[in-house]
Amino acid sequence: MASSSIFTPKLTPAPFKSKSLISFFSLLPSSRPVQYKRDFPVAKVASIPYEPINQEYLEKEFSGHGVTFESIGESCIAKMEVENGSTSSLMLPSGLITSYKALMWHQGTVELLHTSVVEAEDEDDAIIQGGISLPLTFATDDGKDSWSPTTWSLHNVRGSPTRSIKIEMISNDSEGKIRLKHIVILEQDMLSSELVVSNSRSSPLQMFGGVMSHLTVSSPDAVYALGLEGSNFFDKRPIDTEFVITPRRYGDRSQPGYGQVYGKMTLQALVSTLGALDQIDSDVAQIRSNDSESEEEGEEDDSYKQLTDEMCRIYTCAPRVFTILDRGKRNSVTVGRDGFEELYLMSPGSVHEFYSRYAYILVGQTAMLKPITIAPGDEWRGGLYIHNPNL
Repeated sequence: MASSSIFTPKLTPAPFKSKSLISFFSLLPSSRPVQYKRDFPVAKVASIPYEPINQEYLEKEFSGHGVTFESIGESCIAKMEVENGSTSSLMLPSGLITSYKALMWHQGTVELLHTSVVEAEDEDDAIIQGGISLPLTFATDDGKDSWSPTTWSLHNVRGSPTRSIKIEMISNDSEGKIRLKHIVILEQDMLSSELVVSNSRSSPLQMFGGVMSHLTVSSPDAVYALGLEGSNFFDKRPIDTEFVITPRRYGDRSQPGYGQVYGKMTLQALVSTLGALDQIDSDVAQIRSNDSESEEEGEEDDSYKQLTDEMCRIYTCAPRVFTILDRGKRNSVTVGRDGFEELYLMSPGSVHEFYSRYAYILVGQTAMLKPITIAPGDEWRGGLYIHNPNL
């Protein structure tokens, strides 16, 4: 299958016909994207549809090693499963990781990623958001040329269910001067998303964006970030990509119930909030997108930070590893990064219903405030890992 050419990360992912969703729901853990000001440039090139995936070819070439394939519309789901029952699923050609079910101390598996199915402009289609995605843009020093990967080709599958399974995907620019490898590794107690960037150009290459992961939670009100005390941060608006889930009224302080926690409101306040949210019109997103960029610099003063309120922060000086604790689900995950210097942390707030499409925390390893420069002929490596300490 051909690799990608020039694209922009704001392109619409390949939709699924409604009939295909019936089988796809079994692979998912359980909004319409909104416009925001970007923190990094994007390639200004039109969209090109995905090429259909040949499931029979993938099965013939890559089956075994603990990996199976299932065709869903014009896409394909690759599912990895290791010996202890932990599994992970990803979509081709988008490269979106849609599921990570980890074995717990009670010998059952629990979904750790949050994914949502939203209606596309065509009512017969649907779009998958959430999971783990790579919103990346590569640009020259002068900013004249830019490219963003949107399709990935399966390149290799290695490993075995007894130890770990590795799926390697590739994506190249149209000239073959920028070569990306996205390596997804499933181990008994960990899932990692690794990125390898090779620059064959004669000039330096700047990389913006990062690896974004939606962690499913009971409610942000029950979630705590441990170990960030003393970290420097900037408050920013949420990143805008097709795969990132953001509440339509994020940042709108006039919305009913703002600042209150769903489940702790009075019945009257709850009914009022849900009724008002159902009547949102399209002007809300436009008003927010026209607001000036709010940016506040600070230092985290809480080592046990509760994520009840809406927040979106980029930590410029933070530990390589920290913990997300969910008291509602009585579990935790350890999130680590390699290569990236920035930690992105976003909470949609607790105005929303428990275990709803906004019951997640977005954690990213990024280069948004300061791009990563890759010299001519050099190779750069980085990524994110999610460790399950609940065995």
